[in-house]
Amino acid sequence: MIPGQPLTELDKQVMYWEGKGKLVPTRDLIKTAEQIEGIRKAGVVNTGVLDEVAAKIHEGMSTLEIDEIVHNYTIAHGATPAPLNYEGFPKSVCTSINEVVCHGIPKASDILEEGDIINVDCTTCLDGYYADASRMFIIGKTTPEKEQLVRVAKECLEIGAEAAKPYCFVGDIGHAIEKHAKKYHYGIVRDLCGHGVGNKFHEEPDIVHYGKKGTGMLLVPGMVFTIEPMVNMGTWRVFIDADDPYGWEVISEDEKPSAQWEHTFLMTENGVEVLTY
Repeated sequence: MIPGQPLTELDKQVMYWEGKGKLVPTRDLIKTAEQIEGIRKAGVVNTGVLDEVAAKIHEGMSTLEIDEIVHNYTIAHGATPAPLNYEGFPKSVCTSINEVVCHGIPKASDILEEGDIINVDCTTCLDGYYADASRMFIIGKTTPEKEQLVRVAKECLEIGAEAAKPYCFVGDIGHAIEKHAKKYHYGIVRDLCGHGVGNKFHEEPDIVHYGKKGTGMLLVPGMVFTIEPMVNMGTWRVFIDADDPYGWEVISEDEKPSAQWEHTFLMTENGVEVLTY
């Protein structure tokens, strides 16, 4: 709200829901036109990174080679890979195979095999603005069960995006995602979530992928955030790999496969706009 200026619809909605005791965004979470354009440009590079991975990923390559593809493409396009050295993360991308839910660290010893499913998660920083997305890749031919998991995880992302309407709540997104996953008796990871993004790598709000409608923060036009449901074939519970010296790799508790897709979204007056692919 700007003193002396008439109230906008956004102002009215924020004041109304704040009066109802709901969590509402602070002004700094609502991006300016200039910031949105910067995030959009970062999203173009981030999409290009994943397209480059898609063109080159194959059986027999190491996840370290994927890291090299991501790093080289990002730098060549005037950007930086945000994960590199972020809170001790040692590489430029997350590569999570099969039961690794997320934050898999690329290694020369991790060789892609026929039937593997892998999530490649990239975040690009361009001119101080961030965009974040991940895709699943199936290596060669895999089992019908893994194929279904990958497909349903993508559907969860799409259903979550459909539920994201202006002046809805984070819980509306999570409720829709969890409802779809439960049809297949899949677990939605609760220990990790989507997040605000754009001016920083991680911002408020947390975008949880389970829960009740009408809970969590109010989402208003101008907010930018990720939706990135982690869908486990079995339990939703996870643990940190004790053999990971960096303390990053997250694994499904029952060590069944996991799948995840992610986009960065801009909330508009008409719903969300995808800023990454």
